[in-house]
Amino acid sequence: MQAQVKAFFDPATWTVSYVVFDAPGGHCALVDSVLDYDPKSGRTRTDSADQLIAFVREQNLMVDWILETHAHADHLSAAPYLRKHLGGKIAIGGKITQVQNVFKGIFHLEPEFATNGSQFDHLFEDGDTFAIGTLQAQALSVPGHTPACMAYQVGDAVFVGDTLFMPDVGTARCDFPGGNAHTLYQSVRKLLSLPPETRLFMCHDYPPEGREAQWECTVADQRARNIHVHDGVSEAAFVAMRTKRDAGLAMPVLILPSVQVNIRAGELPPPEANGVSYLKIPLNAL
Repeated sequence: MQAQVKAFFDPATWTVSYVVFDAPGGHCALVDSVLDYDPKSGRTRTDSADQLIAFVREQNLMVDWILETHAHADHLSAAPYLRKHLGGKIAIGGKITQVQNVFKGIFHLEPEFATNGSQFDHLFEDGDTFAIGTLQAQALSVPGHTPACMAYQVGDAVFVGDTLFMPDVGTARCDFPGGNAHTLYQSVRKLLSLPPETRLFMCHDYPPEGREAQWECTVADQRARNIHVHDGVSEAAFVAMRTKRDAGLAMPVLILPSVQVNIRAGELPPPEANGVSYLKIPLNAL
């Protein structure tokens, strides 16, 4: 059965969230949800997540999974909010433990913060299979952007996270802690070894001037036209390009709040004695 996919684009963070389902009245998974966050005021909203909830209820779907492709550095996850209202298990790649270990030190988190991934309901390893109703799905480890990056193949659809962007945008950066351009190249080739008609769904789009946001293409499109890794680009050439390009990139606007929340599976830090949760800004640490 072919997966049905509904996309939701958030223009504030250029993020695309998805509902992937077997049929109306059936089962679904939610992929890479967004909790709206205003960095100027520190306030959160649930407008983006509420769109997913409305669609799930409109289609009378049962949520089996709330999937994260990685611990995002550009938006906060709404996974706990969605689980509260719709059910489902929050899942991510098992190497999230490496990311938690690094950022627990960077943010000097509370001693009680566990770095074993226990904040998530399920940790996937490469090749693990699972079901979304009548759809068969598989977790595909695609590290390089981060150590914990996981793509999810559902039928002929693959949700690639930040590993790939649309062909005219290229690939993800590799200069975050644990990132590696050599590893990313191998992960990209793994994805591009899938059948050419396989549908690929991006987590972000940063369209060039004059193009509307897009988020779906095929393996064949990427192999023919990706500006960074089309067929014929060697690993050495890719690594040289990626290393030079990453050296000139600014940090994402929301990296500090996002990572602190997302390594907690989308939960806010525990409230302090006054009942308020706080995010940290480490000075001169990144």
